[in-house]
Amino acid sequence: MKKILIFYAKYGGGHLSAAKAIQKHLDDNFEVETELIDCIQYVSKILNRVTTGAYNQMAKNSPALWGKIYANSQRGVFAHISSRANKMMAVKLKNLIKEKNPDIVVSTHPFSSQMVSYLKRKGKINCKLVTVLTDFAPHDQWLIGHEFTDAFCVSNSRMYEYLTNYGIEKKKVHVTGIPLSDKFSKTFDKAKIFKEFDLDENKPVILFFGGGEFGLGKDRTLQVLKALIYNLPAYQIIAVSGRNKKMNKGFNDIVTETNAKTRVKVFDYTNKVPEIMSISSLVVTKPGGLTTSEALASGLPLLVINPIPGQEEENAEFLEKHNVGVWIRKKDDPNVIIQKLFEDKLKLEKMRENTKILAKKNSTKDICEIIMNLD
Repeated sequence: MKKILIFYAKYGGGHLSAAKAIQKHLDDNFEVETELIDCIQYVSKILNRVTTGAYNQMAKNSPALWGKIYANSQRGVFAHISSRANKMMAVKLKNLIKEKNPDIVVSTHPFSSQMVSYLKRKGKINCKLVTVLTDFAPHDQWLIGHEFTDAFCVSNSRMYEYLTNYGIEKKKVHVTGIPLSDKFSKTFDKAKIFKEFDLDENKPVILFFGGGEFGLGKDRTLQVLKALIYNLPAYQIIAVSGRNKKMNKGFNDIVTETNAKTRVKVFDYTNKVPEIMSISSLVVTKPGGLTTSEALASGLPLLVINPIPGQEEENAEFLEKHNVGVWIRKKDDPNVIIQKLFEDKLKLEKMRENTKILAKKNSTKDICEIIMNLD
């Protein structure tokens, strides 16, 4: 029985979600022993608390600063500091890997990939390493120590080209998509879902995410929600506020103000995203890699709001370039963008068609088969 360690880090929720999806599929479909580990938390609880806290605060309160750090971590001083820090932390991670003695390590964060590849280079450990990239644009932090990574799983062909041009062997790079819950490959009873959420199955549905765990851009988010309600009276909206209580209150206040309780349903959380997406026509969200992949797998075009500078802005640009998303930028009037998009039925239909080109419903299955078939 193969032993597999799956490393992640809590800088945003996507790395953990990807790790969980991989673990569940492996456990459900193969004779394996798996374990999920937050690599930074293991190496140093204090460092984990400080760095994840700093990331969360910058993403929420100083996104421009985070964007500069992200850009400068590609190469140069920040990249050098990050690489040196990961080498130092790898010493402690070595003890865990030796204790667990895995056949394979799967990493959904660049820091753990760097640590494991460094230990392999130094001859301290001997296991396979699979790196799963969780965005739509590449970043060189993922590629440090690539000579000691056995497989890279990427979301799209552009990333494949970037990695192979970087000097990584073609046979190591696999276009799989970002790991999703296996639920996204299922067929649902749509009538039952409409009834469960108290919706009219004869009217279209928009799924609106209010900013994920950070509750980003509260005022702008509320402005976009209000614009959707006013400009699209024929549409129903499921609005998910996330953990931000002020955002949730703002959602409910707008629903009351616009007298839209019959067609706008507000939730702080739902574990039925695959089901809701199956009855939706469009998703409004900030462009995290996971939510974006879920929407594409469900055949849904995206209206993008509040991307974090750095990886999410790159994701937003990717979606616009491939004509599956429209980005409402800070300078834009949401009313104008929404009216223009929904008046152009051909554009919306073309966006839906284009999702089929990018969608990777079987991403997790394909990634797990790559993991299990490593020589």
